[in-house]
Amino acid sequence: MNTLKAIHYTDNYLINPTNPITVTLIGAGGTGSRMLTELARMNHSLIALGHTGLQVNLYDNDIITTANQGRQLFADAEVGLYKSVALMNRTNRFFGTNWKASTEQFSTVNLKSLPNRGRANIYISCVDTISARFDIANALQNCAYSNWERNKSLYWLDIGNAQNTGQALLSTINDIKQPSSKLYRTVSNLPLITEEFKELLEAQTDNNEPSCSLAEALEKQDLFINSTLANMGASLLWKLFREGMTEYKGFFLNLANFRSQPMMVG
Repeated sequence: MNTLKAIHYTDNYLINPTNPITVTLIGAGGTGSRMLTELARMNHSLIALGHTGLQVNLYDNDIITTANQGRQLFADAEVGLYKSVALMNRTNRFFGTNWKASTEQFSTVNLKSLPNRGRANIYISCVDTISARFDIANALQNCAYSNWERNKSLYWLDIGNAQNTGQALLSTINDIKQPSSKLYRTVSNLPLITEEFKELLEAQTDNNEPSCSLAEALEKQDLFINSTLANMGASLLWKLFREGMTEYKGFFLNLANFRSQPMMVG
């Protein structure tokens, strides 16, 4: 029996890239909008440390409504605009980035029309429905292979939540080559959420009806669940860059009783 601690070593391209790491962020709602800010902070810090940083593409076709204000940081003047465009314009102005926004959904139907056919090094999904997760998983199978390292699909971080609970799970799109180690049991493959929790996902029912007011939205999702998940999910990615390895592939969070449970690699 192998008693060594299971560890996943980060793909070397994330550590020593020749171009900015390409990131596809799917969803600009409560969690996605917060994640965009965390990615901008991460990009600024990586560049300060001599890294090439990140190049982010944000996909969302939703329009900002008054029900989005409060839980998501949208101003009165932004109501009626596309979420992805408003968020990306603000981020680019503040951080001096040249990131891109798309008013299309990231899906198997739209892949051919997306920049670089949707390919990226890292995918982060912050979507509301189970069907969207399965569709993203199918789309990633079509994005998996590329002759260029800047578009080589490596990782998928999926973040989802209910009113007071949520989870994040890091997966590998393909096996990641691992170095030889006598100290750890290296793990090259981290299963997709649609594989590891397939039966659990299929047993749930999608409910993605839009809220008419902030009060109604808060009945569905607590005020701070999205920002907490975005911070913790970003921290998981940050460790991939800074430490070059991880013994964790995700976590479960219950904000009602302030408990989190890590998911271990292997």
